[in-house]
Amino acid sequence: MTLVTRRPRIALTVGKADTARALASRANYVEALERAEAEVVILEPGKKMTDDIEGLCLAGGPDIAPARYGESDPRHLATEPDLERDELEFHAFEKALALDIPVLGICRGFQLVNVALGGTLVLHVEGHQPPGGPDSVRLHADVLIDPLSKVAAACGGRALAVNSRHHQAVRSKELSPSLRATALVGDLIEAFESDKYRWLVGVQWHPERIRKDKGMSSEVEGIFGAFVREAARTTTPAR
Repeated sequence: MTLVTRRPRIALTVGKADTARALASRANYVEALERAEAEVVILEPGKKMTDDIEGLCLAGGPDIAPARYGESDPRHLATEPDLERDELEFHAFEKALALDIPVLGICRGFQLVNVALGGTLVLHVEGHQPPGGPDSVRLHADVLIDPLSKVAAACGGRALAVNSRHHQAVRSKELSPSLRATALVGDLIEAFESDKYRWLVGVQWHPERIRKDKGMSSEVEGIFGAFVREAARTTTPAR
């Protein structure tokens, strides 16, 4: 991974770490960002992002409240919505766009970016979750990436093997008009980006788990390097 020469301040949004599993998940993100030479600032519910942040990473986690994208969810397909975290992250994302700083959304963060920009979600994809419980993984091999995308530039431009741990998803009809799909598995979008904002990328997989999940392409971790390098660049006079 190519490192940067300055450590930009990256806000990492997470839920409250009230379990050993939550702490371990948080540590994976922190370690991946620090390997890319970022200074990580943890944002938990109840905190607000400050103006000195130079990049925003929206981490994985529980489902977004369906009301955020106009769904009533009478069958309760969304699991464990965290309304405080929703409030934190929607506010942080709005501020990041106003500050013109790069944004990386991962899993839940990928979905939140889509919803925040006017998209919706598939409430439940039958049979898509890993079969072995919350710490297992489903591997998608030979995922083709748009060769002109930021993900391709970050991860080497070849087909990737990526991990999957989600039961909600984005398809073309749920995708925000502000975003364009850059990787798909069947009809499910696995990566997107926006040409409207400075640097806005979302991936449905978990690149922070590169040292945990077997079978992933090592190149996927390059997304952190690309994100941090962009955050370290000299920004606009408005900043």
